Amino acid sequence: MTVWLSAGIVFTLVAIAFILLKWGNLRCVGVTPVKTFTFIAILFTSGLDVGLIMFPLTEFAGYADIKASPEYAFANPLAIEFGFWGFLIWGFYFLTCFYFCVIEPKVKFFEIPWVKFINNVVIIGTCAFTAYLLLSNLPWYMPSVGDGESIIPTFYLIVFAAICFAVYSSTSLKYVRILSISTTWMFIALIAFMWASAFVFGDSEMSAFTNNVALLGGYFSNIHEFVLPLNDYHEFYLFWWFAWSIMIGQFTSRFVGGLKTYQVLAAMLVFPSIPIAVWFSVLYHYHEAGIDTAGIKNLAMVVVGVIFVINSLDSLIRLYTDNLGLTVKKLGKRNYILFNIAALSLLTLLFKLNFLQIQWVGALVIALFFGCFGYICYSKFKTVANITRSPKENTIDFSRIETVN
Repeated sequence: MTVWLSAGIVFTLVAIAFILLKWGNLRCVGVTPVKTFTFIAILFTSGLDVGLIMFPLTEFAGYADIKASPEYAFANPLAIEFGFWGFLIWGFYFLTCFYFCVIEPKVKFFEIPWVKFINNVVIIGTCAFTAYLLLSNLPWYMPSVGDGESIIPTFYLIVFAAICFAVYSSTSLKYVRILSISTTWMFIALIAFMWASAFVFGDSEMSAFTNNVALLGGYFSNIHEFVLPLNDYHEFYLFWWFAWSIMIGQFTSRFVGGLKTYQVLAAMLVFPSIPIAVWFSVLYHYHEAGIDTAGIKNLAMVVVGVIFVINSLDSLIRLYTDNLGLTVKKLGKRNYILFNIAALSLLTLLFKLNFLQIQWVGALVIALFFGCFGYICYSKFKTVANITRSPKENTIDFSRIETVN
């Protein structure tokens, strides 16, 4: 699996370099173009899930234990955490976003029946894994509700409610857009609340925060170390990012509003990484200073984490139901809601029982990458070579952009 993952990463990086060289100044326009801020909000909230909120405080100590894990010795724990979530790996999303915006309309690889089937298996499976992550982390973040270890009926109810809300939100792109922007602002508010609690209303010195921000430089000075998997846990993360990459590319590509290719890449690498860097710097201080997050802070993180799950799920539900033709118009709103709630609830339980693993999904996505490349080389090489613009039907109409926003 490590060799397969490494091959997928190398292919991805080479493909990104080729795209920049050939189409760097091409203007990318999706089928439903929106303003740049809305595009970034949709990308950020759809492309991340509850792990961003809930994982760091559980992971810093492991990255600091270089006796148990000497492979982390090259950088500080904050830089390691950022390397697992920020900057370079967002290039996965850029590759698929560009492909579905510019190349797929000409190639139509994902319209081949067996490819469409595998693609939707990936999307549905990753939706369920997102819900499972929320379920498995709630005991740690809500110890007052249970014993801090066991998954109790209350946690199942929270996850079920999140699935129900996400399914309902997916019934309209208007809801998806509103939820994406709202989630972005809520995350910013959470960062401000946690920061102020420590550095304004708490006893912490501001220099501790600025020192943490400086520690992030350890990522950029060692960025090459994060390209290939460091160990099994990093491998899990990378497979996880691959699992998300195709579906996030499919979904976000429709909203690109006229940015040039190099600008899309810059936007995807930089803008999501800024709030991630600030958030991790704040959390790292809580970890280092031993500040307790019990009470209102934990509740705030859980609320935002649940909303992240809802925001991710509604985008992906919308994507796979459109792909499969299982739309609200075709099924009716009640049947649409009941079908998706039942499917995602069942698959979430399968992840809970270890019947499914996200690594398998990521490996399947890498296979789709290679399959698509082979298909282009075999039968669509000239077609792709002659691409000079986004699809004609996706011409910029600023009245459409205003309407969507």
